[in-house]
Amino acid sequence: MAKMEKKRCPWCLGDDDYTRYHDHEWGKPLKNSQKLFELLILEGAQAGLSWLTILKRREGYRRAFGGFDPERIARYTEKDVTRLLTDQGIVRNRRKVESAIGNARAFLKIEETLSFSAWLWNWVDGKPRINHFKSMKQIPSSTELSARISGELKKQGFSFIGPTIVYAYMQSAGLVNDHLVSCFRHPDCRAC
Repeated sequence: MAKMEKKRCPWCLGDDDYTRYHDHEWGKPLKNSQKLFELLILEGAQAGLSWLTILKRREGYRRAFGGFDPERIARYTEKDVTRLLTDQGIVRNRRKVESAIGNARAFLKIEETLSFSAWLWNWVDGKPRINHFKSMKQIPSSTELSARISGELKKQGFSFIGPTIVYAYMQSAGLVNDHLVSCFRHPDCRAC
């Protein structure tokens, strides 16, 4: 008897890295502040590029940015920017590199009073918003909520964090469950 292939969201088909990311990470509620920081930096690096481009460089980013330790990144100087701009393991864009450093400082400012995870998850009352989309055409690129979160992050000093980037971030971190209802991951990503 033939083995049944799992139904997946169509965006992840055609590349093994994408499929693994979809099956094990995308949409799974993420509550670890440092992991949320890493994902935020990677989502910002994606601006104007495909997520697959960043996903394939994720290990390069982890190495180049010292494991995404926000305290370490917040201390980076122009010398570190110069070093990062020569690192072939990341996207070498000055504005994105400087944004990662500024975002580390803004992240730490939030953490002075509340964990970043608690701050972020408060926007959805601590549990994922479950959508029931049947096709990719139904999934928005941004929402009113992602625009509000984006605006607040900008007030806090973050950059490369527009409503579309924030919505992609919300999807990846599991604040919203945008797996199609036909996808085998949809039921798994409802629980928090």
